[in-house]
Amino acid sequence: MSSLTSPQAASSLCMTAAASGSLAKSPATRRSPASATIPATGTSSSLRLPARSSASSRSKLMLSRRAMLGLSGSLMAGAMLRPVLAAAPSTKAPEFSLFTKHLVGLPYDQLAETVAALGFKGVEAPVRKGGHVEPARVEDDLPKLVEAFKKCGVKIALMTTDINAVNAADRTEKVLRTAGALGIPSYRMKWYGYEAGKSHWDQLDAIKPQLRDLVSLSREVRILPGYQNHSGPKYVGAGIWDMAMLMKDYRADELSWNFDFFHATVEGGLSWPNELALARDHISMVYFKNFNWQGKLAEGCPLAEGRVGKDSVVQLRKSGYTGPVCLHVEYLKGKATDQGALKAAMEATRKDFATLKDWWA
Repeated sequence: MSSLTSPQAASSLCMTAAASGSLAKSPATRRSPASATIPATGTSSSLRLPARSSASSRSKLMLSRRAMLGLSGSLMAGAMLRPVLAAAPSTKAPEFSLFTKHLVGLPYDQLAETVAALGFKGVEAPVRKGGHVEPARVEDDLPKLVEAFKKCGVKIALMTTDINAVNAADRTEKVLRTAGALGIPSYRMKWYGYEAGKSHWDQLDAIKPQLRDLVSLSREVRILPGYQNHSGPKYVGAGIWDMAMLMKDYRADELSWNFDFFHATVEGGLSWPNELALARDHISMVYFKNFNWQGKLAEGCPLAEGRVGKDSVVQLRKSGYTGPVCLHVEYLKGKATDQGALKAAMEATRKDFATLKDWWA
């Protein structure tokens, strides 16, 4: 077993992280995914009083202050509406997370040690049926998962859910309120689907009240919903345009995209940059994985070997994106609970992560 797969080395990493005190406490409230800061717009010299003071000059000063307050408010609103839009292309590497779907089944401590050994500081953790946490046990098990990751210096940047509406069947309120209380900042929604034989326009209209209620609850518990674009005729948002029309009624800190380059390339072919541009102002997370065409099917493959390439990173940088990036490794066979499959999963993840970092170098 390589050093990356050594349980002793991984455990040592977690113990070091816990002992060093490098782990910040989970925030009590969700922070905006904003990464850009507002530069100073003036200096103190611009606010100096004239030598003579009069009612007229005092009035002008008050107006000036009001104008500046208005300008500051506009700048702050603009920053909120574009949470990861920088003034110029960034050369800094983003914050990388790992989607841990291919590691489901591992005990929480081993899962956290494995992720830490691979070099990730964040994860997208499945909190859904068949995931690390079953919705029925979210109040008991999600705190345990968060704590296991914290010991290893890893945070849950995003959780994957089966939620796209507020209802008892999906335990929407329990899942979101528990996650919000633990400081998990965002969650991936379940996709909406089209039914054959029905008007697409009518179906989109029917989604609006579901989305409104879900955004309202998410805002209340301070957790950001994100919608992933998929590929195929049954998925709302596969071509971006339809879901973007629903999303434009909300600010980017109320409803966002988890933009998937795999699916955007499958759907968009040569026009995927248009899909990226359309979604851009509401993107809170970007997904990287890859595929090759096998006849009419898009088959997953290692990140370095498929249709998605470094040009996607170039386009992101041109757009000023500085937000988080998540690696998906979904082409593997076997279960992580099998030692041989786990070793293969770690090796594949290590190689894909190296490719992703190289694209950003």
